[in-house]
Amino acid sequence: MSLHLYSHPLASFCHKVLIALYEQGTPFQAHLVDLGNPDAKADFLDLWPVGKMPVLRDQARGRTVPETTVIVEYLHQHYPGPRALLPADQDACLQVRLWDRFFDLYVHTPMQKIVADHLRAPGEKDPRGVADARATLATAYAMIERQAGERGWICGEDFTLADCAAAPALFYAAIVAPLPPEHSRLTAYYDRLMDRPSVHRTQVEARPYFHMYPFRHLIPARFLQDDSP
Repeated sequence: MSLHLYSHPLASFCHKVLIALYEQGTPFQAHLVDLGNPDAKADFLDLWPVGKMPVLRDQARGRTVPETTVIVEYLHQHYPGPRALLPADQDACLQVRLWDRFFDLYVHTPMQKIVADHLRAPGEKDPRGVADARATLATAYAMIERQAGERGWICGEDFTLADCAAAPALFYAAIVAPLPPEHSRLTAYYDRLMDRPSVHRTQVEARPYFHMYPFRHLIPARFLQDDSP
């Protein structure tokens, strides 16, 4: 097996890469990184000293590839699958890259700020930072509402890198900052994402770890139910 993915099933940014891999049916070896285990943490830091997941290791090409967008683009370039997650047209590709960055920076990052602040000790909390994060999410939700079509995906009819970024960002963001009911197109897009087989598979794999999530009591019941036959 050439491709080795170092990640954790609960980690939201790891979902982005897993969705891309499952979309393409790309074979890979999964390695669960337990940063609470000193030996496992030391091994992972040897691979990528920054210590952020996920990281892809391509044994055949001798490459270590960090950062979710770079990983998906690397897979697109060297291990293409049946459906391109980046369009061939350069203008369309720039639009996909824009929305990929949008979901990472303006949905994913403020969501993580809210979660991280919840875990802080009382004297270390940052209420202003959390308020700013919630304001950023509100702006982002309104912008997605304008961008999302009645059908299809965030950049058109094809599922792309941008949708791989959107799925985990919106899944976790909607838990801590519920989608406004007046944003019907955003809600419909969210539902299409959650029903996508690659997204559903990623969430099912995360389900055994949901008890570790700080806002586990707010996870909608639909994501906690065993839907196996």
